[in-house]
Amino acid sequence: MAFKPQIKVPATYMRGGTSKGVFFNLDDLPEYARQAGPQRDALLLRIIGSPDPYQKHTDGMGGATSSTSKTVILSKSNKDDHDVDYLFGQVAIDKAVVDWSGNCGNLTAAVGAFAIRHGLVSPENVPENGMCTVKIWQANINKTIVARIPITQGQVQETGDFELDGVTFPAAEIQVEFLDPADGEGAMFPTGNLVDTLSVPNIGDLPATLINAGIPTIFINAKDVGLTGKELQEDINTDPQRLAMFESIRAHGAVKMGLITHIDEAASRAHTPKIAFVAPPASYVSSSGKPISEDSIDVNIRALSMGKLHHAMMGTAAVAIATAAVIPGTIVNEAATSRSPSIVTFGHPSGTLTVGAEAEQAEDGQWIAKKAVMGRSARRLMEGWVYIPDVTE
Repeated sequence: MAFKPQIKVPATYMRGGTSKGVFFNLDDLPEYARQAGPQRDALLLRIIGSPDPYQKHTDGMGGATSSTSKTVILSKSNKDDHDVDYLFGQVAIDKAVVDWSGNCGNLTAAVGAFAIRHGLVSPENVPENGMCTVKIWQANINKTIVARIPITQGQVQETGDFELDGVTFPAAEIQVEFLDPADGEGAMFPTGNLVDTLSVPNIGDLPATLINAGIPTIFINAKDVGLTGKELQEDINTDPQRLAMFESIRAHGAVKMGLITHIDEAASRAHTPKIAFVAPPASYVSSSGKPISEDSIDVNIRALSMGKLHHAMMGTAAVAIATAAVIPGTIVNEAATSRSPSIVTFGHPSGTLTVGAEAEQAEDGQWIAKKAVMGRSARRLMEGWVYIPDVTE
């Protein structure tokens, strides 16, 4: 029996923030994968190594976590006053699903650098030294993001002394600004309420803030589900009952937000919404052994991604946290002891993160998110080709 040879696809493996993923220039993809659809999904699934019942991604580029089973497709933007179109695909580990429903805020930090190197940013806009401003169109949610990339001698500067909790080594800092970050076309608070009540079978009635900012996110109080807000990954991810509890809450919140019509649909929309639990500031020891003092943070927050507690914090969820923190009456705002009206520093399993946000209340009483800003870093890990068996029939 004859077997097809492997095909090779130009790709770059990059870390962005506390995530990493496989980046592609749209024009480098096989022609059948340049359009959205099952064949593109099949290609990306095989590249990552999913679905993998062993949950190891041994036969692919994925890292068998929500932070490392990610793909990015970039192209020169057709949008006025934008440099690059950014499309993000979250690849499920144990299912044949690529979720296109939201953005990855962490990998956003790597988009500008990739775009500059691959000629997606006009050379005249790249300084010899200084900062290059890259205007990104986030195609999943139709939003604008501005990244400021350090340039040295005409090249992207990757090394530096900026430290990001959740990332082992320092690198050059990249400023990422999310403009009008309310996700999609709906209201920032889709129910019109700052706090709703979720009635979840076997759990009860839970106060929850349901917000569309950065990414659709459900915030609940840690104490309401028997937690402290100081938990690390092993405290949650080794407990199937707790994971099932959070998934049930997430599914019911997704229905309440209008993202799905029935809780059974949540399984095929694992990337969004996110769910996070919130607690007032308290001292703890991070996953790296670093002590985090109560007086260094405004609030403690832990978030789940793709069914597991995240090792740090998703960039898009950080936008939701910062936005909710500056709006009086939300669960995040009520738990926080903020030292600034527009900046929040929160504790997560790997340490802390500081994010700035601006929101204003319109005449009709609805809140509008203006922007959120955070410092991240990014680095190339490898570039060349990925090899996979031909997925076409």
